[in-house]
Amino acid sequence: MYGTLCGTVYWTDRGGAGEMREVPEVPELTDDQPRRGLAARVPFQVVEVTGPSMVPTLHHGDWLLVQYGAQVRPGDVVILRHPFQQDLLVVKRAVERRAGGWWVLGDNRFAGGDSTDYGTVPEELVLARVRARYRPLTKDQRSVLGVAGWAVSALRPVSAARSVSRRLRAR
Repeated sequence: MYGTLCGTVYWTDRGGAGEMREVPEVPELTDDQPRRGLAARVPFQVVEVTGPSMVPTLHHGDWLLVQYGAQVRPGDVVILRHPFQQDLLVVKRAVERRAGGWWVLGDNRFAGGDSTDYGTVPEELVLARVRARYRPLTKDQRSVLGVAGWAVSALRPVSAARSVSRRLRAR
């Protein structure tokens, strides 16, 4: 699957060997749970991107800081449940609100797996908004210049205003 995030368990390929790692469950916001402080109002989680569907904005292996329950606006990068395989979480750009939900697209138009394949995504399947992206240091970034370049761009906010793919909203 391209540009996918699995909610409970995901696969990652580190050093050539497939390794399964546990990811915390999606937080459920219910009225009967006691809430205290900022954590009660701003539920955040860190997830890892797999696949190329959001290149050039997000790359395979990037880590995302996502906020559940945040208001979604056109152009935002969002986490949603796949409409046909609801145990699968995907990361896409919410392009526009349409009757029945959101039209979502991947930034890499050649990868597929977006609303062009499955249509409008119902509002209740859009779970979270991506707030920031962290790109880990790769093995080939060993030179001083490579590490300096990584340090400048490793942590970036992900917003509609800073999108490389603003052209998607113009369609």
